[in-house]
Amino acid sequence: MQEAEGASIIFAAGYGSRMKSFSGNKILLPLAPGSNPFEGEHPIIFEIVRNLPKGPKALVIHHKRDEVIKATRDLGVFYCDQPVPNGTGGALMAAQDFLEQIDQKHLIITMGDIPFVKEATYWNLISQLGDQDLVVLGFKPMDKAQYGILEIEDGKVKSITEWRYWKEYPLERQSHFGIFNSGIYAVRRLALIKYLKKLKQRPHQVEKKRDGQLTVVEEYFITDLVELMSDDGLKVGFTLVEGENEVMGIDTLEDLVLAQTIFAKRNR
Repeated sequence: MQEAEGASIIFAAGYGSRMKSFSGNKILLPLAPGSNPFEGEHPIIFEIVRNLPKGPKALVIHHKRDEVIKATRDLGVFYCDQPVPNGTGGALMAAQDFLEQIDQKHLIITMGDIPFVKEATYWNLISQLGDQDLVVLGFKPMDKAQYGILEIEDGKVKSITEWRYWKEYPLERQSHFGIFNSGIYAVRRLALIKYLKKLKQRPHQVEKKRDGQLTVVEEYFITDLVELMSDDGLKVGFTLVEGENEVMGIDTLEDLVLAQTIFAKRNR
């Protein structure tokens, strides 16, 4: 592949179970609705690809894979199958062949349901890789509940702690939390390939509902990369997004309607 300005991986394999009354893949939901919020034009994935840096892009897919491929075949993306929905870390592992084939030094990792990240924000992330190995896009939400917190020491990110854990911290400690994880990262590609081997050694046992039954499944978390790299002395930094709406994820019908309203205002 030809050298370009930056590669990207977009996670688009999940079921999106919080989006009630919709059984498709969320990345295909329209930002310009028609007769109802679930039908219309300009799918979420189109907006994401439009704003990502120039360069090869991989789409990690599983749920409704054939529909996703049909809808995105003109976007020029590579497809990476995630055979089992085993977390964000598992999605990265599914993209390993893509990572090893390209020759870009820098990589953006983003989520397929976060459409409004600006091109300038992605480039700011990449620019931080001049003296850092991994950069987390942080933000300051009005409501802190259920977001992962960046645990920072001396300006470096030491770990990302999920809400279900940090909510048990003493209130005094919680009061110092200010920067949260958007789920978007920039990373040096060769460092990522090296640390995927270590990530494979850190599975988590997670209770999930499958076909109406609770079961324990094995998952891998991309956030573990932060701790693994930091513990080995690599530099993990962060940069802040200007506004919370830029990194809003579309999980529910209410989120979708809000995103469609924002999109309409921006395109008037």
